[in-house]
Amino acid sequence: MDRLTNTIRPYAWGSTTAIAELLGVAPSGEPQAEMWMGAHPGAPSRTGRGALNEVIAADPEHELGTAAVAKFGPRLPFLLKLLAAGAPLSLQVHPDLAQAKQGYADEERRGVPIDAPHRNYKDANHKPELICALTPFDGLCGFRAPGETADLLEALDVDSLKPYVDLLRAQPEEAALREVLTAVLSADPEQMAETVTEVTAAAQRLGGVHEPYASIAHHYPGDPGVIAAMLLNYVQLQPGEALFLGAGVPHAYLNGLGVEIMANSDNVLRCGLTPKHVDVPELLRIVRFEATDPGVLRPEGSSTGEEVYETPIDEFLLSRFVLPEGAAPHDLTAATPQILLCTAGSVRAGELTLEPGQSAFVPAGEKAEVSGVGTLFRATVVA
Repeated sequence: MDRLTNTIRPYAWGSTTAIAELLGVAPSGEPQAEMWMGAHPGAPSRTGRGALNEVIAADPEHELGTAAVAKFGPRLPFLLKLLAAGAPLSLQVHPDLAQAKQGYADEERRGVPIDAPHRNYKDANHKPELICALTPFDGLCGFRAPGETADLLEALDVDSLKPYVDLLRAQPEEAALREVLTAVLSADPEQMAETVTEVTAAAQRLGGVHEPYASIAHHYPGDPGVIAAMLLNYVQLQPGEALFLGAGVPHAYLNGLGVEIMANSDNVLRCGLTPKHVDVPELLRIVRFEATDPGVLRPEGSSTGEEVYETPIDEFLLSRFVLPEGAAPHDLTAATPQILLCTAGSVRAGELTLEPGQSAFVPAGEKAEVSGVGTLFRATVVA
């Protein structure tokens, strides 16, 4: 079992306090958005044996297990993170596996540099993800019913929104959502900025269900993503609750601290709330234009004390142990690779003691017994 030393990414939207408070250290004064735990080459965790990606590459079958290598190849198929949003992230969607392979091959064929700002596909993998709240956590997830969005927009009493309201009421669901999102993202930038300014003032005045969008606009004044965000379900998670984000589902995280796990991919198509490239035609090819329930997940308990967040994919499986005083040790030994993350209390994992924010990598088949008083997240795969 290897104690992990992890990189904190200072993205501008990150909270300046949340990760520091969890770790029990003084804030640096800079945004701290994500702490990465895994073998992603962009910021691999470090172990006493070297960078985790290099450790795995040296002997994948020992580190990952034969079943995981056979199913996912010689690499850790997931990335675990602490995510601390102090401001909204970009509104975005992720491709499914077939779309990612096609998009990556096309950009490779056309010679688009992998680090080009307008490049959409950094790899040929999909990027399903799960976010589990550690604090109250706000986000946007999936389209709300067009009629409900029409009511939300109409209440703002902004003339330039009326064509969108009419489309949402008159067209079938898929056509309504597609036409309105296309119109918002294709509108004249100056005219859209004026609309967003009017919407912001109206949302501030009305408050209530409109308040989240006034807050978003405060961070991204004039951005068409403010109007696009109003097409989506607003979700408030309580600690322990989670959201699963599948392919084609537009989403954005707004505020809060959580544990995030995802397939090991960088593929993102942005819809707004960002100064980065927005490829409208490719985005419209990827988005699933259907109203969905956000589907807040609560962990399924078991007789072993493990609470599992069930998802329909195999690249990752996230579960949680809430360890009370006096509880018997849990044997987590498995034939698959694991990362263990403590988020509260003090947990003994093998020979290591994990405090909040500390983590460990457990190679496949290695003995992994945990005890103590606290909360421990376990990330592994279904192989």
